[in-house]
Amino acid sequence: MALAAAPLLRLPISPPSPPPAQTPPPLLACNSVNGVRLRPQRSRQPRRAAAAAATASLAADTERRKHELLRAVQETGRGFAASPDQRASIEEAIVSVEELGAGEGSPLDLAALDGTWRLCYTSASDVRVLFEAAERLPLLQVGQIYQKFECKDRSDGGVVRNVVRWSIENLLEEQEGATLMVSAKFAVMSKRNIFLQFEEVVVENIKISEQLQALIAPAILPRSFFSLQILQFLKTFRAQVPVNGPERRSPGGLYYLSYLDRDMLLGRSTSKVDEEVLPLFTFGNYSFGLWKPEGSVPNND
Repeated sequence: MALAAAPLLRLPISPPSPPPAQTPPPLLACNSVNGVRLRPQRSRQPRRAAAAAATASLAADTERRKHELLRAVQETGRGFAASPDQRASIEEAIVSVEELGAGEGSPLDLAALDGTWRLCYTSASDVRVLFEAAERLPLLQVGQIYQKFECKDRSDGGVVRNVVRWSIENLLEEQEGATLMVSAKFAVMSKRNIFLQFEEVVVENIKISEQLQALIAPAILPRSFFSLQILQFLKTFRAQVPVNGPERRSPGGLYYLSYLDRDMLLGRSTSKVDEEVLPLFTFGNYSFGLWKPEGSVPNND
């Protein structure tokens, strides 16, 4: 095939200069998958290891602070027998745990709160008065004190029952002869505050001692209908006093849960309620309570 004549170009007389050398683009060390160049991925292993180490360090620090607090409240009679120096040390340990701010920025975990908590230490005067009464009255015994929160599968609140086990020597079973219970409804007010609205006071679960039972119905004699009625009455006795009604203002108050996890609950009162209406478990101003789950640790009063 004939080629078409190309147009003439005027060229400079001097010899052409060589074309400038092109610098090859820098090559990145990378992997190749199916001929496609990929940017190398940095290993996440060091970052994960650092995060795991930080988590472990935080957990160890948390457990250390909680252990120091539990050790500080030992041998204080749940707060009644604490000396001024002990109270100062306990307050420092409390603040140290509260600084951890478990859940401070997250909503209150009612699932973790739900259950029975045993009192380990308190500064509330209206609770300590029970210990003082037991100290002055030789026959009166104050056993365990509990808070039972019923708020599973709830997000707005629930019911709390303050339970005191008490007894009278030789008349009732030791430490567990009777139950005094103060019930209240509570509502979640903020991320760490709940508002208590007291409902009723109940005395129940009377368990008479073997000595009293033998006196009422001696084993060597046939039990009469009258003696059996007395025993049945005592076993089923339940005295209920409502503190909330149309003509009576129900006492209540704010309770600040300053720390909560699976095995420790710290609470502080932030308001005062009517102590003349309900002198027990009113959580007076700046009172504090340390609670452990029931059965988690032995009693070390």
